[in-house]
Amino acid sequence: MSEEIIKGFSALSKEEKLQFVVRRLSNPNEKEQLFHESMFKDEKLRNSFLELSENSIGSYHIPYSIAPNFLVDGKVYHVPMVTEESSVVAAAAWSAKFWADRGGFNIENITTTKLGHVYFLWKENPLDLTGNWPYLRFLLLERIKPHIASMESRGGGVLSLELENLTYSMPNLFRVNVEFETVDSMGANFINSCLEEVSQELKLYYATNLTENGESSIEVIMAILSNYTDGCVVTISASCKVSELDNIAKGTSGADLARRIQLAYEIAKVDVYRATTHNKGIMNGIDAVLIATGNDFRAVEAGAHAFAAATGRYSSLSKCTITNDTITIRLTIPLALGTVGGIINIHPFAKISLELLGNPSSKELMKIVASVGLASNFAAVKSLVTSGIQQGHMKMHLTNILTSLGADDKTKEAAVLYFEDKKVSYAAVKEFLASQK
Repeated sequence: MSEEIIKGFSALSKEEKLQFVVRRLSNPNEKEQLFHESMFKDEKLRNSFLELSENSIGSYHIPYSIAPNFLVDGKVYHVPMVTEESSVVAAAAWSAKFWADRGGFNIENITTTKLGHVYFLWKENPLDLTGNWPYLRFLLLERIKPHIASMESRGGGVLSLELENLTYSMPNLFRVNVEFETVDSMGANFINSCLEEVSQELKLYYATNLTENGESSIEVIMAILSNYTDGCVVTISASCKVSELDNIAKGTSGADLARRIQLAYEIAKVDVYRATTHNKGIMNGIDAVLIATGNDFRAVEAGAHAFAAATGRYSSLSKCTITNDTITIRLTIPLALGTVGGIINIHPFAKISLELLGNPSSKELMKIVASVGLASNFAAVKSLVTSGIQQGHMKMHLTNILTSLGADDKTKEAAVLYFEDKKVSYAAVKEFLASQK
């Protein structure tokens, strides 16, 4: 179909937008009904949900699953995960039970500082700026006082506000670095509001300070939080005796399995191709919990991958060591999370997820999320160095293949039995279905 640019789409009603879409689809009446059925029946809930995004006409469903038995710092959690990939949940649940029987996951370190910056060009002598900084810093802090009062009452606020000279990387470039504690809030809006106040005060202070050419001596470029949250980091680990890996993989001793697992982690440390997929396995688990709890998985993804490249070479976020017949897996990752505000206050399933976890603080949620990431990582590596990733993945994917090929419930049951000891592939499933006719 040849399309033309449409003007004023955002001004259309929800129903008009829906009609615009379904008219461009096959079986429009059927598709329209599907969009209607995708939404909450309760009008208030439906409207609040639609307002979460622009130009909304329906809801895209992803399964809401539970990975039980995560033992974290001596406390058991049954963790909600939102993902379309069944093997992710299955792997996390298996790993959670495995480590729960061996002491669970333990927190080694946790910090919660978040960062924001105001970038500006200074066109005069840098000494004029740095020499005046103590007084200017005082004015900037005074400017944001009214905006941080509420956060301070909850135990948060601004931790530091400093000037950094970046002229070594770009001519005339300076940056105001601001550190924040946002307690249980993700704090993005709070941080950005404070930073914009700082930028306004900078412009106001130097409004009459002109260069020889009559230009303003300062040009504020932008004020924005950073998703590279290297001050908001959690380190978590799990350990067991090497002998406890006996019988985990058929025909492989615990000692040999431990050796192969450690080798896989070492490869991910030095090879960017493996490191990328290794870290993706960590994020499989983490993203699923972040979506379930209404957190910004895109921000966490960006921060995690930047952290993985902090040394100048992209590497694995997790590590494995074997010492005194004890194998230890460990994950260090930045996680700027929240348990109040934003979508958490609106999306009913985000509220349910947090209630299921015992209404944790942001620190506690960081521990839980990191545990799921490390559990997912361990399960994937264990499969890679034993049976291979596809055996378990395709077994879990069998139902999806059967559904896509239109199999009925009776045939699905027969297929599950048939493929119990056979390799699953799309072609093999198709051949099996043909044999049942």
